[in-house]
Amino acid sequence: MPLTVHQFPCLSDNYGFLVRDDATGQVATIDTPDADAILAQLKSLGWSLDLILNTHWHPDHAGGNEALKAATGATIVGPPEVTRIAPLDRPVGDGDTVMLGDTALSVIDTGGHTLGHIAYFDAADQIAFVGDTLFALGCGRLFEGTAEQMWDSLSRLTALPDATTVYCAHEYTAANARFALSIDADPALKARAEAIFAQRERGEATVPTSIGVEKATNPFLRAPRLRPDLGPAEAFGAIRAAKDEFKG
Repeated sequence: MPLTVHQFPCLSDNYGFLVRDDATGQVATIDTPDADAILAQLKSLGWSLDLILNTHWHPDHAGGNEALKAATGATIVGPPEVTRIAPLDRPVGDGDTVMLGDTALSVIDTGGHTLGHIAYFDAADQIAFVGDTLFALGCGRLFEGTAEQMWDSLSRLTALPDATTVYCAHEYTAANARFALSIDADPALKARAEAIFAQRERGEATVPTSIGVEKATNPFLRAPRLRPDLGPAEAFGAIRAAKDEFKG
């Protein structure tokens, strides 16, 4: 049976994700941006929490660990770096598998935003929870890793099936679209950006996205095409640096 993913906004621009294995009823939260909001959503849904699945250590992703564990007794799973700010029951890394009921979630190394960042991939349902590594029309800042590390991480994600549904952790898409249009005149990007601006005007979420859509339009994934004068990782790094300075 498939997963049910319940998405909701929290903090200033985060998304929370409660994920339920329909075969067993077991529930996980992907990261803990806001413990009170997550508990309220669980109550509204009538769900209990079994697992906390962290993608990285930043406070808007692991800051609610202690409160949620105290309230629910959930097991906390994540990369070892989470212990910098929060408790962790089971450290995991690339190639590990986490079971949510009958659903197998593969752990993928996606370091770059932070050194130990990971993603969770449900191959059976083609769903990926990517934290702050890949965004709709964007990618995470390189707070700890290098351009080479992040390019390798993005390449692991783009190797997933194009139909993979991608749940990223922030609503940054309109700003990402404005930057993308400043460096890429591709017609598919222009059409997507116009749709995104209309969605945001209506107050609609632009998450989730898909691997195929991002490969076709995301300038960070298209870096080698946009900067053919550079090697792939160097081209990505140049575009990432340009985004960091972009004021549009």
